[in-house]
Amino acid sequence: MATYNLEQQEQLDQFKHFWKTYGNLITWTLVLCVGAYAAWTGYLYWQNDRAVKAAVLFEELDRAAIKGDVDKTTRVFSDLKDNYAGATFTEQGALLAAQVQLAKGKTDDARASLQWLADKGKNENLAAIARLRLAGVLMDLKKYDDALKQLDGSIPEEYKALVADRRGDILQAQGKKDEAVKAYQSAYQDMDPAVEYRRFIEGKLTALGAPPAVSSFVPAAAP
Repeated sequence: MATYNLEQQEQLDQFKHFWKTYGNLITWTLVLCVGAYAAWTGYLYWQNDRAVKAAVLFEELDRAAIKGDVDKTTRVFSDLKDNYAGATFTEQGALLAAQVQLAKGKTDDARASLQWLADKGKNENLAAIARLRLAGVLMDLKKYDDALKQLDGSIPEEYKALVADRRGDILQAQGKKDEAVKAYQSAYQDMDPAVEYRRFIEGKLTALGAPPAVSSFVPAAAP
């Protein structure tokens, strides 16, 4: 029994020494871990709460857009920007607001909505769509240099053909036929042949006297 007590005392002394040496470190590590978990959980809750509230506002914006109420559409989108910037619903709202604003002749408001998304959007695809639409608006206003600058921004690779096509439109509007043809040719080559819009680009090239070359490939006859 004495031996057992000595072993217990020795183990207890070792534990006391270990805790004295590493106790504070272990305690603070646990505190940090628990704190990080609580912070992450709180962040997720905050994000979910923001998304839900943004969705409610987007539904209100959508109803206003369907009615063609441009003033309410603009006002609700402003609320989305001010309170839920970065939310996907807010970025989708920018495109919807711009659509209504353009339809109602509020060109400056539409430009502002699209520019906000192009500059501030976190979703690269939505920001790319905003740049393409904004370039089109600026082209219609004959602000050709500004329109081309929009197409020089960072845009995902999958939009490369559409960017080249829009660049061709702007160059053609400027009377730069040769440059427009090159842009359309780039768009035609980069676009998936299965996409119907490719035929529209082909029509543009044909109208400019530069139809795409017809493939010389002839399939072999069946044996």
